[in-house]
Amino acid sequence: MIYGTGIDIVRTARIREAAERWGSKFLERVFTRNEIGYAYTKKDPFLSLSVRFAAKEAFIKALSHDRHIPLIDIEVRNQNNGRPMLELHGRTKEFLKQKEIISIHLSLSHEKDYSVACVVIEGVR
Repeated sequence: MIYGTGIDIVRTARIREAAERWGSKFLERVFTRNEIGYAYTKKDPFLSLSVRFAAKEAFIKALSHDRHIPLIDIEVRNQNNGRPMLELHGRTKEFLKQKEIISIHLSLSHEKDYSVACVVIEGVR
């Protein structure tokens, strides 16, 4: 059963500007070390970071709950075949267990100026 859906779009320049203004303080508050490391292997790390930011926001929208969810608890990883997935940490991971979430589907896309992410969450009931 579908628990929730969410979609988000982010201007790449928004993430670039935040990183330039706040530096590692911003990056480490929003992204995991794995996400930052992966992004900085790319020609333009801000495309990778902006699509991950969009994924985090889309997940929060799909969850549609009024509790605070730290962005750092939501990590975008790649499966062995390259397909993106969400890995959850901390209280967010525990919260999803309580809600009986069984699957999270993630689709990402980006181009020069924009990144977009779509999340579908499946639950038991």
